[in-house]
Amino acid sequence: MSRITPLILATALFMENMDSTVIATSLAAIAADIGTTPISLKLALTAYLVALAIFIPISSWMADRFGARNVFRVAMAVFVLGSIACAFANSLGFFVGARFLQGMGGALMTPVARLVLVRSTPRHELVNAMAWLTIPGLIGPIVGPPFGGFLTTFFSWHWIFLINVPIGILGILLVSRFLPETMRNEPRRIDLTGFALAGPAFALFAFGTSVISLPALPPMIGVVATAMGIGLAVLYARHALSTDNPLFNLRLLRFPFFRSSVIAGTFFRLGQGAIPFLFPLMLQLGFGYSPFESGMITFAGAVGAIIAKFVAIGIFVKIGFRLALVLSTAVSAGGLFAMGLYTPETPILVIIAILIFVGFWQSVFWTGSGAFAFADIDDKDAGQANVMSQVSVQLSIALGVALGGGMLEASTALRGGEITLIDFHTAFIILAIVCLVSTALFLRLPRNAGHQLTSKPAGH
Repeated sequence: MSRITPLILATALFMENMDSTVIATSLAAIAADIGTTPISLKLALTAYLVALAIFIPISSWMADRFGARNVFRVAMAVFVLGSIACAFANSLGFFVGARFLQGMGGALMTPVARLVLVRSTPRHELVNAMAWLTIPGLIGPIVGPPFGGFLTTFFSWHWIFLINVPIGILGILLVSRFLPETMRNEPRRIDLTGFALAGPAFALFAFGTSVISLPALPPMIGVVATAMGIGLAVLYARHALSTDNPLFNLRLLRFPFFRSSVIAGTFFRLGQGAIPFLFPLMLQLGFGYSPFESGMITFAGAVGAIIAKFVAIGIFVKIGFRLALVLSTAVSAGGLFAMGLYTPETPILVIIAILIFVGFWQSVFWTGSGAFAFADIDDKDAGQANVMSQVSVQLSIALGVALGGGMLEASTALRGGEITLIDFHTAFIILAIVCLVSTALFLRLPRNAGHQLTSKPAGH
């Protein structure tokens, strides 16, 4: 497989990752400009992730029906339009809607890119291909925080979204010129009943958990929405287990490695998902840093992440998937505990060094877990496994944002008064405990789990 294919596909990851890290350093400025609070903006972050969870399930079907290249180009165009809408938002409702539109584009970009890679790559080369796919995408987090903080501090936050326009246009041109049309499976009949149940279930559950502690809305709205989402999810599970071609094939959870990647990975992302939301806010509200200064600090984690991409394959070959996943989740949880101890007196070099080290191991996890999800999955089920894996990623990150924001709001409410540093510390320590559950679950894997992903099959 030509390396140019994952590099072109990574244009989408570059836009998405830069967008998510750029906005994280600008939340306080955006909130002040559109007349809301930084905590309320977690609803805008959640709206993006909810859109991903709703539309990712049909990504595989659309790629087979219309062609992966065509879907990829349209998705990038929608993402660019959503970025423009974000730049012109003047209220919380407008901003939330614009982020949802961005999410619709993102819902098709990354899963289709992964699907093209999985279908065109032998299993023993999948870790290497995933690394090539994500290296350019990691440039976004390196450039995003300092660049976004610079634009917000010295110009205007609106420009952090407009930078997606030239990047998106370049990506569309590269895809049109260099990306060949990939093999299509015969499009199966789309599960409209499943889509009607699963989409609202994801949306209501993620929305409900996000607004339970939202100052602008009554908590009962969040409780009712969450309960409705759970009810629809139960109905979907009953439907999926009684139909031949469900939107999500829950029967794939019978495969132990795939099941572990979904369940243990969910606890990891619940803990880690709130970091881009909480950490820059803590540096700005708790330490008194400007968006530019906080961006210059937070980008250090991405430096460690991109270093890991060049050695991750060797780590999995040398120590195996089980130990690598255990170490990466444990170190990541330790990074959350450290964030729960930082004060303005903590030396900046110490914070940066820890961010680089933790970012390295977080990247090892993302590289390994992305491939490990397919360790015991047949090619014919790769599309469905990809959809389920991606939806679990986005939902758990959305819930991580909701959990982190909720802990912050709850700590503030219990103390009374404004948000202080102790509220951030409380939230980070709780998130670290949640993240450690993933370490315990990965410890239960057999020692040789995923060995087929790092060794060639006999006869090759």
